[in-house]
Amino acid sequence: MPLRSAGLLIYRRTAGVFEFLLIHPGGPFWAKKDEGAWSIPKGLIDDGEDELAAARREAEEELGVAIHGDFQPVGSYKQPGGKIVIAWSVEADINVDAVRSNTFTMEWPPRSGAKKEFPEVDKAGWFSLPEAGLKILKGQRAILDDFLERREAR
Repeated sequence: MPLRSAGLLIYRRTAGVFEFLLIHPGGPFWAKKDEGAWSIPKGLIDDGEDELAAARREAEEELGVAIHGDFQPVGSYKQPGGKIVIAWSVEADINVDAVRSNTFTMEWPPRSGAKKEFPEVDKAGWFSLPEAGLKILKGQRAILDDFLERREAR
């Protein structure tokens, strides 16, 4: 069974235009990557955990703030590596300058034996649809499309 992650597509409206909150992964492998490297806040679903509860927990861990609101299912998305991402949308206005994520430890530099701690998320940003389409990971682009399609169908 493929790994399953749950995440939140957090959006706001500024002057009637949608903006989307995306996060940039921390650590040395992502440090110089920008376009196609950003993600919605998301993470693995624990055994027996409710999917939406997992999405909310992961967003809080990665942003440092609990997200509240009217959560709407967007869909499930198979990623290029085989993982399934289940996404919900929610309208919220987060101060990206105040984002504080949890951390992880890894050997760095490689084969040095030294352990170094890195933030799971090194930055977050609000992006218009065209910008978000460039920044977001290829496997998550359909989340943006499906969100807009569902909004138009209302």
